[in-house]
Amino acid sequence: MRRRVMSMLAGAALAASTLLGAGPAAAATPPPEFGNDWHDPITAAPPVPKPPTKSCEVTVAEAQFKDFTPYKGDYAPPEKCGKGDWGKVVLRLDGKVKGRQYDRLGYLRIGGVEVFRTSTPQPSVDGITWSVEKDVTRYSDTLARAQQVEMLIGNVVNDTYTGIIDAKVKLTFYQQRKADAAARETPDRIIPLGDGATGTTLTTPRNSERIVAEVYATGSGGGGEEYWYLTVPDAAPYSCKADKGPYREVQVKVDGRLAGIAAPFPTVWTGGWSNPFLWYVIPGPRAFDIKPIEYDLTPFAGTLNDGRPHRVEVSVAGVPEAQTGWSTPVNVLVWQDEKSDLVTGSLTRHKEGDLANKSTYTPGSGGEAHRLDTEGGHRLSVSGYVNTSHGRVSTTVTRTLANTSVHRWTDGESTDALKATWTDRETVTTGHRAARTDRTYTMDGTTTLGAGDRLRTEISLGDRAESVTERGGRRTGWSVLDDRYDGDATYTANVPRDQRHAVGISRERYRLVGDTGCYDRTLSTVQGTLTEDRRRC
Repeated sequence: MRRRVMSMLAGAALAASTLLGAGPAAAATPPPEFGNDWHDPITAAPPVPKPPTKSCEVTVAEAQFKDFTPYKGDYAPPEKCGKGDWGKVVLRLDGKVKGRQYDRLGYLRIGGVEVFRTSTPQPSVDGITWSVEKDVTRYSDTLARAQQVEMLIGNVVNDTYTGIIDAKVKLTFYQQRKADAAARETPDRIIPLGDGATGTTLTTPRNSERIVAEVYATGSGGGGEEYWYLTVPDAAPYSCKADKGPYREVQVKVDGRLAGIAAPFPTVWTGGWSNPFLWYVIPGPRAFDIKPIEYDLTPFAGTLNDGRPHRVEVSVAGVPEAQTGWSTPVNVLVWQDEKSDLVTGSLTRHKEGDLANKSTYTPGSGGEAHRLDTEGGHRLSVSGYVNTSHGRVSTTVTRTLANTSVHRWTDGESTDALKATWTDRETVTTGHRAARTDRTYTMDGTTTLGAGDRLRTEISLGDRAESVTERGGRRTGWSVLDDRYDGDATYTANVPRDQRHAVGISRERYRLVGDTGCYDRTLSTVQGTLTEDRRRC
């Protein structure tokens, strides 16, 4: 029953850092149940900060998406706000859709570089509008030149699914202040590699001194990979199968050697967990903010700088062989030594631990639920050096992953529950500087199909990251991000929309504190009405 109800994402894979709210202010009296309209989508995430300088605006794409035909156009940088030395560049998507439609994935590429990836909200009968912002300053090298644009939000429109997605994307360029010029850390080159799953070659500039790969990894469709965290081995009676169970790990290899590992974020899309009423107003963390996974490949710079092409591949450990369902486009960000034509170096250490992935299935009996206990993890440490114009610089990257989950379900999946935690701990030490980031993702949810086909989902999602930078053993910066979503929604399944009698509450608290300040905002909804918008900092 559960998988028939669940919305499966369709489309190629977009990404944003802030979803901007629209619609009326918080109301004190919500309706007794969901109607034909509700508050426009909103998140508690902070807006992108913008400098108080002259700005220039460029429309990058404007299209209606009805199928899988991408929009293609031309981009040219603004003439009056500098050329590549901007203080900030902010991308904004404005979207609208009405009728009936599933959640959809999309992307925006400029000059082949994927700069934006997101999913869409599901619309009301009367229609919704939403806006998403993202800081894209890091792509300044690409944006400094005329480029071709490709955008796609893969969609299906027919007599049943009537929602046509209108989307407009613009870039706003802010002039750089002289005081900020020295602090710019944008890469000198952006090299797009396309979908890393197919493998491709990379040739870096020979004076590269820092190299970072970013992968916009998303699981959707393709044999249940939209719900990879719920998959079970073949021996267990469940609708989403994977040979080795739910452990997933996004790996990057250089010339066949493991160069980076990461835990994918367990994104819940806006039709997920069988219950779109959870997400109509407040989406789960990152549903509209599909951040790329970053891998510091600087220890490999000496190898990559030899002027020859090197093969780069991205794979997702745990996905059954020959099964589709993951999109992994790759950009390579390069910082160059402007005072040197050739930066030499070497990989000095490569230590990979055994990949742990164990799932234990316990059959249910006498009315007891089936159970799958999973433990997984991996560790990788890589070191290397480069000989730059300012001396030899050594870099060590260490990353440790761990995942535990308990999945319980009854026959027919009328009750389905998961409690899971993922940790991704990374340390990058370069010279006297060390940067540590501890990421923790959590999911605790239960869906139950009860009497009268009343389907209820209760779920909590967490996205937390603690970061510290040190120089010479002294702390020079720190931050803690904690984004938590809680929701509880019930509706009658297997009936037309106007007979669902849906009720639901949702809440998000987004906290970001650190040496640069404090941000703390809470949003709450009841039956699609915004009932709380509270700021604490």
